[in-house]
Amino acid sequence: MMRRGAIKTGLVALGLLALSLPLAAMPEAARRHSDTAASALRRGDGLAAEIELKAALKSGAAKADVAAAMGSALLVQGNLGGARQWLAPGQFAKGTEAQGWIALGRLERLQGHLPAAGAAYDKALAVTPDDPQLWVDIGRMRYQGGEHREAMQAADKALSFDPENVRALELKAQLVGESLGYGEAAGYYEAALDNAPGDIGLVAGYAAALGEAGRPREALRAARLLLSQAGGEPRGWFFQAVLAARAGNVELARAMLNRVGERMDAVPAALLLRGAMELESGNANLAAQLLGQTVERTPANPRAQLLFARALLESGDYKALIERFAALAARPDASPYLLTVMARAFEEIGDRLAAGQMLDRAAAVTPSVTMPVFEPGGPGRFAGQWNADQGILGATVPYVRSLIAAGDMAEAVRVANRFLALHPGSGDALGLAGDAQLAAGNAAAALAFYQAAAQVRFPELMLVRIGEASDRIGQGAAMPGLVARYAERFPGSRLALRMAATLAASAGDWQTARLLLENLRLRGGNSDARLLADLSYAQLRSGDAQAALDSATRAWTLQPASPAAAQARGMALVELGQDPALARQLLEQARRSGGDNALLKAARAKLK
Repeated sequence: MMRRGAIKTGLVALGLLALSLPLAAMPEAARRHSDTAASALRRGDGLAAEIELKAALKSGAAKADVAAAMGSALLVQGNLGGARQWLAPGQFAKGTEAQGWIALGRLERLQGHLPAAGAAYDKALAVTPDDPQLWVDIGRMRYQGGEHREAMQAADKALSFDPENVRALELKAQLVGESLGYGEAAGYYEAALDNAPGDIGLVAGYAAALGEAGRPREALRAARLLLSQAGGEPRGWFFQAVLAARAGNVELARAMLNRVGERMDAVPAALLLRGAMELESGNANLAAQLLGQTVERTPANPRAQLLFARALLESGDYKALIERFAALAARPDASPYLLTVMARAFEEIGDRLAAGQMLDRAAAVTPSVTMPVFEPGGPGRFAGQWNADQGILGATVPYVRSLIAAGDMAEAVRVANRFLALHPGSGDALGLAGDAQLAAGNAAAALAFYQAAAQVRFPELMLVRIGEASDRIGQGAAMPGLVARYAERFPGSRLALRMAATLAASAGDWQTARLLLENLRLRGGNSDARLLADLSYAQLRSGDAQAALDSATRAWTLQPASPAAAQARGMALVELGQDPALARQLLEQARRSGGDNALLKAARAKLK
């Protein structure tokens, strides 16, 4: 939640740039207007600054005298075209050059022109190398360009010049949240708020960090503080909606979202929550519209994809569902949930053969693939785009994946290493290099890349990859501790809890496994057949056979063809001594579709 909105630079921060007085030859009246404009910029009022600067021009100021300030004022207002007219010529009066180059760098960065932004920041560095705000801007540019390690270095540089700089502390908080967790980030927000308690952006970031850190009461207080400081601030209501949804209070979440209205529809997280709430309320058509917009903006978000698929199914748009998700369902890593949704769509249009094939695949899928998903089509489909620009992540990732799928591990390693050489501090590049090495059988090298990537960005899938690489080189014993630390840092990670439950079950700690899986069930896992089957096993091993039967029956109802669900239900029936004929049928179904195992043999022996 926080990352998408927080890493974007608040334009109002331009007002914090020092507005140096222009040439002494400026007429006194023009100087007064310029000074008033400087004050307006410091409080973030770009419109007032623009008015005063126009008055300064009429009073005799030269265009170069006000160019830096006018460009900054227009940037604060979001008028990027107007700002470019003042900043792009690079004609700034003596004493205003630093402000001008910093503002131009920010303009270029906001428009995605990172090389041009870097050039402008270099000119600013030549004038004011110790400016903390400049280093904050450089850090944001580096992050935007995927240079995560270098972004952290820039934030540290800014803090070395001014340990209490609000914007530097804010940037540090945002970056730390992705690597060390949002609890750690909250500390930096608190330090920044000590110096700027009324800063709306800081309060919003702090509320989001507290929510992600699993501190809902404190997050709620911060959200209410945000509303008290800025009554029309939609993020205050949105954060409360998120907290209510996480607590399972759907009605309260919906009420909070109604207060937000459409004011945050540009934020994918807000669209996603609105779509999920509408889907729960039975408004499938509206949910499909909202979730479709979310998927367009965040195509790599798996939760948004699955919710969108469900919304299309429930709205009766079966053709759109099949067309939109056919390629995703064809992947070997397609989720059982998506395959089940697709099967129902095929059933509705009368294609029972396709529906049966989808259900068979859903039943056979094993959870938690650790390798990157394969791209459909051979490497030739992606080679041209990669050759045209080898430094673009969007061109490199599918090419590497297609090479892995084609079995060309040496070339996959070469391409991934080439991208890493171009972006040595990028968490994405380090992770991709690890994927290529893991696919090539070099687990030790892969682990080193993954661990380096986790130091700058630690998404939950990186945790899975570290676990896979560790297992392959005989270091799996370290995983329980790492998973526990990750779950503590990122309590919102369902995947970390899932891994912790699996590790607990493997160690025979069935009570802990049960508690973790029941937590996941309450957090949206009641439609996950595999999770419910695993919960049934944990409940059975904990001595609660009736709860095990309830969970297994729910899993089997969701996926009757699943061998895991059939085995769980059969074992629970055997333990309770209920319906031996059905138990025998289920155990045989599990054996035929999933293969025999020691648990099945033991359950069958009890029936004789």
